[in-house]
Amino acid sequence: MSFNITKARERFPALQQDQVFLDNAGGSQALGDVIDSITQYLSKTNVQLGASYHTGSVSNTKYEEGYQAAAKYINAGRDEIVLGGSTTQLFMNLAGALQFNEGDEIILSKMEHETNVKPWLFMAERLKLTVKWWYSSKEDGLKLTLNNLKPLLSPKVKFVACTHVSNILGTIHDVKAIADVVHEAGALFCVDGVSYAPHRKVDVKAFGVDFYSFSWYKVYGPHIAVLYASNSAQQHVKPMAHFFNPTKTLEDKLGFASSNYECVQSIPQIVSYLDGAFDDIAEHEGKLQKILLDFLNSRPDITVHGSTSTDSSVRVPTISFTVKDVNSKKIVEEAEKVSNYGFRWGHFYSKRLCDEVLGLGPEAVTRVSMVHYNSEEEIRGLVKVLEQILP
Repeated sequence: MSFNITKARERFPALQQDQVFLDNAGGSQALGDVIDSITQYLSKTNVQLGASYHTGSVSNTKYEEGYQAAAKYINAGRDEIVLGGSTTQLFMNLAGALQFNEGDEIILSKMEHETNVKPWLFMAERLKLTVKWWYSSKEDGLKLTLNNLKPLLSPKVKFVACTHVSNILGTIHDVKAIADVVHEAGALFCVDGVSYAPHRKVDVKAFGVDFYSFSWYKVYGPHIAVLYASNSAQQHVKPMAHFFNPTKTLEDKLGFASSNYECVQSIPQIVSYLDGAFDDIAEHEGKLQKILLDFLNSRPDITVHGSTSTDSSVRVPTISFTVKDVNSKKIVEEAEKVSNYGFRWGHFYSKRLCDEVLGLGPEAVTRVSMVHYNSEEEIRGLVKVLEQILP
């Protein structure tokens, strides 16, 4: 069946207003079923977990169903995930619990949102680890590959972190191939999946990763995130729970009671909505990015940062660009004067990438980030707006 954009848009209450949402990489709109679920939970079952009375039992069940749905969604065991406030917070929790030896080496990428950098720098400082930096130049296509990783690997490397998809560049990295090489070197592999998860199916076992995290509020849900740690990788995680609590699962070790109840229990609604939809989503998003990229690529004064390909197997529709002699902030401001299009400018927390790799100024890029509920009509309208405001 072909993707039905009209039916998809009907599922999102926020889309029924006069605003075109093209800042989805910062946070997607919430599915109506999620909103209704949270309202119902807070109205009828908002009690502390663990009680045996009727309402408490219902709340316990809904919470557990949320955890089970989140685990199944990414093909993980229930004992291999923890839900918490944000990917940044979950990585910081993990960074405070991982155990390595003084003098061990870790490899971090400069192509990252700072979420997947700062926690590991904190860890390196705590444990006296040596940091190696991994990046790709413009000449190498701004893509993390085995070729630019292998020179950094050595028997001393114990941990490697990178993004699945850059929130600036939109390019999809081959994390399975990277995972295989990292493991051959005897290291653990951590992936930030925040910018990948809204667009493609997540399967942590197929990816072969040790750690993986993303935020549900960018996958059509509420402000909560999930962290996966394989059972084998959890051997390196020191439990942080109260001394009298169990420490068998990742939630036991790193939960800190931060798995917001009403958000957790809404996750089955997201999982149900996305079940079996990603092939259609990828096809539709490919049409969206082709409209915008064909325009941007046609202008010699515009630089698309990341792959210029319109192929959905190569990239997701998070598209960043700069215009020669035009301030990125000004582009957004001028568009807002003449339209209801919402997109943004800046470094989007990928400051090392924008400053050190791309060599951009403080305003960095203009970013348009689309998801499946955006329509071809909206993107054609965006092109008209850009034609109107650009020199």
